[in-house]
Amino acid sequence: MTSSHFRRILSYGKISGYILIPIILLLLPANQFDTGTSLCLSKLLLDTECYGCGMMRAIMHLIHLDFSAALNFNKLSIIVFPLLSYLWAQSFLREVAKHRKYRRV
Repeated sequence: MTSSHFRRILSYGKISGYILIPIILLLLPANQFDTGTSLCLSKLLLDTECYGCGMMRAIMHLIHLDFSAALNFNKLSIIVFPLLSYLWAQSFLREVAKHRKYRRV
């Protein structure tokens, strides 16, 4: 297997991941991550919430257009979600451009 062939296969995998992850998050219910123990070190070690606490739950609710629940989990999610979406789109388009380059070689 040549290195360009390996890069092309890796590129297919990355593009598939970029497409599948948002689809999976849309298919999961909005309250999928609402229960369970916190993974935040600040919450676990110091028993205080940091600025990121509840962000995953808030973004999950934003994906499902439940704005009031998102704001209850983390008010900063209104700023973070558009930024993450922009970075996701940038990375996806960069990977597609790389994939096109590998196809020409």
